[in-house]
Amino acid sequence: MATQTPPAATEEFQPDPKRWTALAVCLVVGFMTLLDVSIVNVALPSIEKGIGATSADLSWVVSGYALAFGLFLVPAGRIGDARGRKVTFIVGLVLFVAASAACGLAAGPLTLVIARLVQGVAGGILSPQVSGLIQQLFRGAERAKAFGLFAATIGISTAVGPLLGGVLIQLGGEQHGWRYVFMVNVPIGVVAFIAAIKLLPSEPKEARQPLKMSSFDPLGVVLLGLGVVAVMLPLVQEQQWKGSAKWLLLIVAAVFLGAFFLWERRQGQRDQQQLVDLSLFRIRSYSLGCIIGMVYFAGFTTIFFIYTLYVQQGLGYSALAAGLAVTPFAVGSAVSARIGGAIVGRFGRSLVAVGLLMVAIGMVGAVVASLFVPGHGVGWAAAFPLLIAGLGSGFVISPNITLTLDEVPVKRAGIAGGVLQTGQRIGSAAGIALVGAVFFARVADNPRDWAPAFQVGLSVAAALVTVGLVIAIVDAVTARSRESREAVSA
Repeated sequence: MATQTPPAATEEFQPDPKRWTALAVCLVVGFMTLLDVSIVNVALPSIEKGIGATSADLSWVVSGYALAFGLFLVPAGRIGDARGRKVTFIVGLVLFVAASAACGLAAGPLTLVIARLVQGVAGGILSPQVSGLIQQLFRGAERAKAFGLFAATIGISTAVGPLLGGVLIQLGGEQHGWRYVFMVNVPIGVVAFIAAIKLLPSEPKEARQPLKMSSFDPLGVVLLGLGVVAVMLPLVQEQQWKGSAKWLLLIVAAVFLGAFFLWERRQGQRDQQQLVDLSLFRIRSYSLGCIIGMVYFAGFTTIFFIYTLYVQQGLGYSALAAGLAVTPFAVGSAVSARIGGAIVGRFGRSLVAVGLLMVAIGMVGAVVASLFVPGHGVGWAAAFPLLIAGLGSGFVISPNITLTLDEVPVKRAGIAGGVLQTGQRIGSAAGIALVGAVFFARVADNPRDWAPAFQVGLSVAAALVTVGLVIAIVDAVTARSRESREAVSA
């Protein structure tokens, strides 16, 4: 997330005549990077058949992208601020296209996982440049409109991802169709590259700042990355690594994460660059919002992962049918996100609590649907519960971001947003590892019936969402109590 700088006075700001076409380039690239979060889920069975990927490989294909994406958001935002967003954007775009091609051409699971990690790094480089360029190109009402279009792009990419993935796999065939899911980024990326060179504004040379390793807190990135990976490894490899020794890695994770906390605190005390500005967590709304975001992303992103595997591998759905099966959630989320953004100022964290409740109810409803309508009809039976969950999701993500950043000082808004997004991506990666471990363990117990695995896995995901719900309720009740006391004292 790019660091936010105070805008120049209105009379000094000269709008770029190419700003709206430049925005179109940003939105296309933003759509492409976010599409790769959801589109790959319907391709997992095809990947398994095509290159013999294991359950652990499939988990890494999804969670590795999210983890790499999240870890590079903050450093990449600082690089864009220092050396120019256009150059950083183009570098990230070239890397993303090259990694997409490498994914599509991968001959084995290890090559694919490595290419997905690089693709995640590239996505993490691109994302903060998009938001930073919007801040740079627009002011006032135009900026609000531009960010609104960006929010709509996020919703649309989530909605069409599974369906588009299903169409591409249908065209390419079950054995090799998954390659189309990655290769489709190449022609889009090439066109976007040419447009970016011509349309994106260049940073004046005098505005560029020298790059120093200390500006990016590299040790903080390494410590956090090693800590999260040490947590994920025993979960993702639960079926492949026999015995209980693998759980000793959780002790290693605690050491790395503890070292990360101590290092970040030391950096703050010395007034040096931090990956995570720990002082932000003294702001109650910010700290609670970050926790809600992390546990929610850990829960809801797993829906696409285990549900598409269940209906394709367990019930024999085609990739296209699987994409259609998860579309109600994505459509509901896209529809309610715009409404949530408009009414969050009126309802506050209570709106987030209602959204979390709807998501939890929808998840439980999908589990019940799979119990009472077993077999091939589960796609129709779970459609309405998933629609409810999707509508609830739209009341969570955007409103929670708004409320979480509301009390953060403007000069720290960039780093605060970057930390928030980092937590969400790490939550996604860890959630997929946890729920995936539970899901695949139950599949191994009963390979002929995937329904119990889906039911237990989605129940764990619903429990994670419920944790966020409890925090949101406590926050909403406490806020109302505080407002009541202030009203009485006034």
